[in-house]
Amino acid sequence: MGADRAASAGAARRSLRVTAAAGAGFYLFLYGLGQPVAATYALFSAVALAGLSRIPGTGRQRAAVLLRALPAAWLLVAAGTYLAVRTWSAVSGMLVIGFALAFVAVGGPRPAGAAPGLQLLYILPSFPPYAPDTLGERFAGTTTGILLLILAEAFLFPDPPTVPYRELAARAALTAERCAGELVRAPYALSPAHRAAARAAGEALRPSRVAEAERPAGPGIRSRALAQTGLASRTLLNRLTRIPAPAPGREPTQAGLDLLRAVGRSAADAAALLRGEPVAGAAPRGPAPERALLAGAATRGALPASLRRRAALVEVADAALALAAAARLAVRGRAAAAGLPADRFWYARMGAPRLWWRRLVGHAGSRSVFFQNAVRISLALAAARAVAGLATLPHGFWAMLATLTLTRSTLDATRTGIRSALAGTLVGAACVAGVLALVGTDTTVYAAVMPVLLLFTFTVGPVKGVGWSQALFALVVALVFAQLAPTTWRLAEVRLLDVLIGSAVGAVFGLLAWPRGAHEEVRRSGAALLRTAAEAVVTTASALAAGGPREPGAPPGHGALRHSLVLAESAFAQFQSEPGHGPGDGPKAVDWQAVLLTGHHTLWGAERMLAADPPGEPPPDPAVAAAVTRLADRVAGRMLLLSAVLDPRGDPAPTPGRPSDAPDASRSAPAGAPSGYFVAESWLDALLTDLERITADGAG
Repeated sequence: MGADRAASAGAARRSLRVTAAAGAGFYLFLYGLGQPVAATYALFSAVALAGLSRIPGTGRQRAAVLLRALPAAWLLVAAGTYLAVRTWSAVSGMLVIGFALAFVAVGGPRPAGAAPGLQLLYILPSFPPYAPDTLGERFAGTTTGILLLILAEAFLFPDPPTVPYRELAARAALTAERCAGELVRAPYALSPAHRAAARAAGEALRPSRVAEAERPAGPGIRSRALAQTGLASRTLLNRLTRIPAPAPGREPTQAGLDLLRAVGRSAADAAALLRGEPVAGAAPRGPAPERALLAGAATRGALPASLRRRAALVEVADAALALAAAARLAVRGRAAAAGLPADRFWYARMGAPRLWWRRLVGHAGSRSVFFQNAVRISLALAAARAVAGLATLPHGFWAMLATLTLTRSTLDATRTGIRSALAGTLVGAACVAGVLALVGTDTTVYAAVMPVLLLFTFTVGPVKGVGWSQALFALVVALVFAQLAPTTWRLAEVRLLDVLIGSAVGAVFGLLAWPRGAHEEVRRSGAALLRTAAEAVVTTASALAAGGPREPGAPPGHGALRHSLVLAESAFAQFQSEPGHGPGDGPKAVDWQAVLLTGHHTLWGAERMLAADPPGEPPPDPAVAAAVTRLADRVAGRMLLLSAVLDPRGDPAPTPGRPSDAPDASRSAPAGAPSGYFVAESWLDALLTDLERITADGAG
């Protein structure tokens, strides 16, 4: 009930802002200045970018997005005006512009939210009459409507504030500081309260639990770095909870305690930086390098338990260093890129155009859900525009609007939406016919009723569903056109016909173009991610076992792993937004974020393993090399098994329960194993823990 009340309150606030902006612009131009063209564009610009679009964030954040979108709105109105000269040119423009506007969703939630409204700003002028001489009025109306909407979003009926992602990451870093502080005091282990706090702080950073507007999903340096800050925070908290206690009867080494203190200071400095507070020194203070810890005490004669503790501390140090560096990048951008490793922070020295280009190229393929959606909607809109032009529909704009609003990413969702929309349109058409027949041409009545109807439409429609939206919006559009020109009750049947045509086009392309949406794609991309992760584990273990000279840079397969991560993350984001699907899939939920975290941990850990073992170091003893290879093979085999379970194209495989090869602290190490062996063992054990969460009952 609380969520329903919050949704209703949010819809009411949005409705008040839309009504204020759209009504003010419409009445100003129509009744104040006598310019019906400008009045039409003022009203539909506000409705498109606040009613049809769903830009996440606070009012000030949405106002900033709208201000940046204003030049794009001018270009779209101009393009639609001039391309309306012929049906073929309007259709070609719809195909290209429709794809571009839908594909810009790769830039994050805010561009994706604004895209449908921007589509409408091209659709509106792309229909006859071809009137380039009215472009000035169209610009005036569009500009006024958007500016009024910006003012309404910024100052009217503000939404409750959301917690910024930087603040969530800062809280997680402070939790890590407290955990590190407890680990330097006897009994050198975390209490249940601190373990619970670490778990809660990490879970708060999961994308599904973060307000959509606050998710760092953009292609820029700061956005990428903020996402990496959150991931490093979660990794650090997880690694702190996995530090084994010292061997019985032994005190922890001073080097280990000093490192934990450095981790705490580094986490506190990162939190201060994220919150904009003063930080001692030019940058957050990182812990001592991992190899300094290993050199802090002789390993000869050390117990395996002590070496495993040192290896766990190396994992903690690595996560703390990543957190400190990512926080600097998130706050300071490219100014903080000096000295950062090029493999982990590959984006730190790139300009915004290059990063955008990499994001676009990375999704330019049929396996990308963003690409699929852009192709689907552009083909559907182009087909609807062609039908409207060739059949000379009197109000073809409505057919396009129906296609835009009813084409979903799955066939089931499209079918359900169309049934509700047709029922709502039929009811709305009957009401329109009755109102127009009773009131006739008395525009005073329409002018008086329209604000109330606008308010009711955008308050009730988003809450009650597409059927209510279609019925009420049919009335709104009828009242608008009745004030622009004399209208009869026959407008209702035209509206019904156009919605039927637009719905049919949406259904056809929902059937032909990837009709299962992200449901199948998230399984395929998750399976591909685990396969490439398995390859990275094997190649890394082989390099560690071989020793000797190695080529500088990332080993083979790491580029493929990064690309698989991009596609899996986009598919998961789309999957969560589709009706009827959640983070899980089936009775035994799949923790899809655990799949993504496994990929990230594989990539980061593999790069760190090879960076910590300098090229030219002698090969390890055969027994040590064999032990590392065996454990890596078990991890890779586990990844391949889960990949077969997730892949929708593969042979059916039994759903694995809890793995018998889970991390085992009592595993015997080869005689004389060096510290590097335990570092690799700790990384591979951590991957087994990640894999265990993927299909655990109740996960997700």
